Amino acid sequence: QVQLVESGGGLVQDGGSLRLSCAASGRTFSTYVMGWFRQAPGKEREFVAAISANAVSTYYSDSVRGRFTISRENGKNTVYLQMTSLKPEDTAVYYCAADSSLPRSEVRYKYWGQGTQITVSS
Repeated sequence: QVQLVESGGGLVQDGGSLRLSCAASGRTFSTYVMGWFRQAPGKEREFVAAISANAVSTYYSDSVRGRFTISRENGKNTVYLQMTSLKPEDTAVYYCAADSSLPRSEVRYKYWGQGTQITVSS
């Protein structure tokens, strides 16, 4: 069993930046694809970004590409999401997810964090 704990959420102004962290328990973190998803009020959860186990490959949704950067430190069992040029439409609960055979597919991830709220004010 893997536990994921997100941190770094909060309130930020339009155009601001934040970095989310997701700390994972267990010894197999370095073998997992890791992903970030988000869910805005009244909307379905959507893919944001993912990173391969060895960090060679990264994946982004069109809405965040060029503004968000996903990275990982396997020695610290942690994945990050650096968010810049934030917009009000980025407001959502952001979830960390682990272990998937398809990085962009929500249903394939086996483990999920509890989520952290990001609010971007205009």
